[in-house]
Amino acid sequence: MSFAQKLTGLVAGPTDAPQDDTPWYLRYGARGLGIFGAFFAILFGFWNCFGVITINFSSVLSGILQILVGILVMSIEAPMCCMFIDYAQKFAQVVETRPHWNRAAGYCVAAIPPVILEPGLASIFGCGLIFATGILYGMMSLGKKATLEQMRQAAVATSSDNKNGSMRPGNNLVTNAQPLSYTIPPPIHNPHGSNSPF
Repeated sequence: MSFAQKLTGLVAGPTDAPQDDTPWYLRYGARGLGIFGAFFAILFGFWNCFGVITINFSSVLSGILQILVGILVMSIEAPMCCMFIDYAQKFAQVVETRPHWNRAAGYCVAAIPPVILEPGLASIFGCGLIFATGILYGMMSLGKKATLEQMRQAAVATSSDNKNGSMRPGNNLVTNAQPLSYTIPPPIHNPHGSNSPF
């Protein structure tokens, strides 16, 4: 495979076909935020590694983890940026075939340890963007919202079931629930008279 063919394959992305009927703006927005967040995670990871000057071990470890998380997200979201790593394209293709919630969970979990080790602005901003990318992928895993007509039909079906008494919202939790009542507490007997506070 020539260098030009490899380059065009990388620019095209791992897969051109979307996994589901996710809106294009959410799909490309999540990918763009992931690339942007990975770039800043790598940049601020190097910034945290300057903690070696002040002999701050947790800052250095946080920076190294942040750089690794940034490279991982960059290789998934933009494999053309990692074209000289042979397995980056294959890894991105494997991740693209997985459900969105896998990527969401992975990004959210991977973004937490650098912030715990060094809760500075560099860690919070760099890993926060990756965490936000995970949230967007989590929203994509929830699926598309129903159309207005489908929601109306579901509401009509629920209201007709309520008239029949067969199914009420919340009735499936406890079948023998009794209505709540309020009882007045008995009066307190005061042996010292009504004027005494004791």
